[in-house]
Amino acid sequence: MKFRLLNIDFTVSYSLICLGAICVILNIFLGFLCCIMAVIIHECGHLFAMLICKSPPGKIKISLFEIKIINSSRQLNTTRQNIFIIFFGPLVNFICFILFYLLYLCNSEFLLPIAMANLCTGLFNMLPVMSLDGGQLMYVILCGKFSEKSAERIINITALIILFPLTVLGFTVLLNSKYNFSLLFVCAYLIASLLCKNNRYY
Repeated sequence: MKFRLLNIDFTVSYSLICLGAICVILNIFLGFLCCIMAVIIHECGHLFAMLICKSPPGKIKISLFEIKIINSSRQLNTTRQNIFIIFFGPLVNFICFILFYLLYLCNSEFLLPIAMANLCTGLFNMLPVMSLDGGQLMYVILCGKFSEKSAERIINITALIILFPLTVLGFTVLLNSKYNFSLLFVCAYLIASLLCKNNRYY
């Protein structure tokens, strides 16, 4: 599904739409909606930062596993601008977590899932993997002291060191819950992106 908004071309995969329909059928739409809302808040943070830096994206592709913001002018930004753009997505998630959690403490119990979804989204994106904001931040900072290949190598090694215990934790959660494979799935996806060299600075 394609549409254009604010001079930006949007593409939404039908697999994501089908997943939403399945969640409605299985009566888990609330959890799905909270996750989608947190991701949208995250990406709006990036977009807002891009507009502040006068570096608007040309295309946005929304698929089942990621939201890809295509910005051809990003290489022309300064290091500070790129750090600001990259970090502003997780920062907005953390701010929303604090706000929604404070509202939850004021007897608004329905806001707790939204608060936790924002916290998890922000923390997840800060993992040092090149396809995530944490890896992108490390890349920008390390390129100031090392070559591009050395920066990527350092990030990949760091990612593997962190993903190994997370994968073990994912197996533990799965064995104890017998159905919660979300963390294990996320770790498998990130490890696959490393092995397939799906690492890019964008």
